[in-house]
Amino acid sequence: MSTNLLSASPYSEIGGVVQEYFWNWENQQLRAVYESLGKGSQLLLLPAFSTVSTRSEMGEIGKLLSPNFQVVAVDWPGFGQSSRLAVNYGPALYQEFLEGFVTSVIKTPVAVVAAGHSAAYVLQLANKIPTVFSRIVLVAPTWRGPLRVMGLNQQITGTVRELVRSPFVGQFLYKLNTLPSFLSFMYRRHVYVDAAKLTPDFIQHKWRNTQQPGGRYAPAAFVTGTLDAVDNQADFLALARGLSVPLKVVIGESSPAKSRAEMDALATLPGVQTVVLPGSLGMHEEYPQAVVEAVRDFLLSS
Repeated sequence: MSTNLLSASPYSEIGGVVQEYFWNWENQQLRAVYESLGKGSQLLLLPAFSTVSTRSEMGEIGKLLSPNFQVVAVDWPGFGQSSRLAVNYGPALYQEFLEGFVTSVIKTPVAVVAAGHSAAYVLQLANKIPTVFSRIVLVAPTWRGPLRVMGLNQQITGTVRELVRSPFVGQFLYKLNTLPSFLSFMYRRHVYVDAAKLTPDFIQHKWRNTQQPGGRYAPAAFVTGTLDAVDNQADFLALARGLSVPLKVVIGESSPAKSRAEMDALATLPGVQTVVLPGSLGMHEEYPQAVVEAVRDFLLSS
């Protein structure tokens, strides 16, 4: 494991200092790219898992909080500028990655803001090592991949995952599912609320992110539920109940019904602070100012 300084110019997503974190998985060296901005105590920013996942979606939150913290935003392995190797992406990989990254790169205990599917991984690590996080903010937290939300069984989702991983059919299917028109449709459907923000330049930026070599492997795992860190709502809620540090949940009022139900279930737990704000599953990127205003005092509390 090591961290090496990169040239910030061609790699920077949020205007900070860009570095690399290396570790081995299944006898291959994987690289994760992360970026630091600001001064003070560290604040870890984890983007949501998605076909277009990248640390840049946490960029505005990072910039708004950089006067108070040294924000550290990371690209999950298989997404963004991190390695996109054809490994078996699953919970074990991301659990090991997050633990290694936080314990070797980050000064702990650290506050964390995690979006979407990152939630369960943060909660699992906080249960395993109670001293690793000082405060946790979950923004539009989810734990089920899209096809599982739709009710598809494990056999079907497994078949879809293997098809997308295959050399020729997989490349074709991935191309169809990352067409700018399809990305725009998905954003309008359940990621953004204000369609006017989905400009051609915005969608083109998202599309370019999907076109990296090996880009289909991790997204295929996410979409089919292979990256689901827990199997059911009871396990998800048990992780939140097991915390020994403060937790705040930010709920998007326009989130899809099934996802909103999971967020609301978290909100009912004793001791969990919650706030409902405009937005949907991409609220951390669409409404960063509102999110920061809702969580800044919580993050700054000792």
